[in-house]
Amino acid sequence: MQKWIMSGLFFAACAFAVVLMFTLPGKAEVAEENKPTMPEVQLDAAGAEATVKANCITCHGDQLQGGVGPSLQQEGGKHDAGEIFTIVTKGRGQMPSFKDKLAPEEIANVAMWLAEKK
Repeated sequence: MQKWIMSGLFFAACAFAVVLMFTLPGKAEVAEENKPTMPEVQLDAAGAEATVKANCITCHGDQLQGGVGPSLQQEGGKHDAGEIFTIVTKGRGQMPSFKDKLAPEEIANVAMWLAEKK
């Protein structure tokens, strides 16, 4: 009787493993989820500056000189617009994600604006 129970549990575990193999996302799918796609937008410097003033100056300073967060005055020399978009969307280190606070188009506009600061 005990052999039948152990055999049944083994079979159930194997079946569960096979189901997981075919339903869990692969490396490519996970990588795609982790890298948000930046939408195509026309740069609106005034809009980007207003978004930054409303959301970023608390940590990055009113002149983007840094404070709690790093200086963004020469951010374009370190990251391109796509990288900045990913950082702002997902967050990084102590920086929170802004994907639930700002629209992707707003984040893209800010990313393009910051990418020009070299």
